[in-house]
Order: sequence, then structure tokens, then C-alpha cells
Amino acid sequence: MLRDDQIIDILALVDFRMSKGEIGNLFRNADHPDFMECGDQVLRNFLNGLVIHLRGTKENPKNPNEVLAQHKAEIPVKANFATRAEFKPSPKTDPKKAYGNAKPSGVKKASNPKSREKKPVAKIQVVEKVKFNNGKNKKS
Repeated sequence: MLRDDQIIDILALVDFRMSKGEIGNLFRNADHPDFMECGDQVLRNFLNGLVIHLRGTKENPKNPNEVLAQHKAEIPVKANFATRAEFKPSPKTDPKKAYGNAKPSGVKKASNPKSREKKPVAKIQVVEKVKFNNGKNKKS
């Protein structure tokens, strides 16, 4: 999650100035008297700034994963909050292992080696040889 000061820094990357109070008004309840809708200009500038914040510029590129890890490290952990285990995908299993109802690939059926040979396929003539006169009768 981004804090107000981080949002201000992101907006400053695209030269868009906004105070903490104005940002707080964006996140208020809709029926609060100080509520302010997030307009197109604010959202456009925030998204453009977020791209620069995460990816960097062409001259100074960044790795987005490193930026997100840095933000995650800055978040204070609450004492009574149980930490959730980080998701780590399990290693790939043996590709020869069978899945579902498929037959295991380790068990092979005895087959005749001659049956595996490619049989010549007769060519089928799709278009017949046709003489086109284009509607004109030629007199020779």
C-alpha cells in the first residue's frame, strides 16, 4: 500500500502538485462533506507517475520487483498480526509422470516396427484440367 507522502512523490515525478489534504479527500467516504472525486487528470498523472516510479526512465531503468520489495520492507509489521507464508511454487514434477486418467508413459505397448513405417499416400488430384474459353468461341 502506498502512503500519502509516497503518492505525492509519485505525482511529483510528472510535475503534478497535490497536497496531502487533497489526497486524503480522494479516499474519504462518498457522503463526507470534504469528499472529492478523483478526476481524469489526477488519475492520468498518477498512473504516468507510477509507471516512472516502478519502471524508471529510458535513461535510468529500474526493476519493478525491486521497487515493490523495497516498499514491502518499509511497511511496519504489527505485533498481533500473523504473518502469512510467502507463496512459492512447487518444483515441476517429472514430465513423464502421468496426470489424471492418462496412461503412464513408462509403460509402452509392444508394437510392430514395420507398422511405424510411413506408407506412401496416393496423390489426389483436387482440380481437374479444364480448358477455359472465357465465353468466347474461337474460330480457327
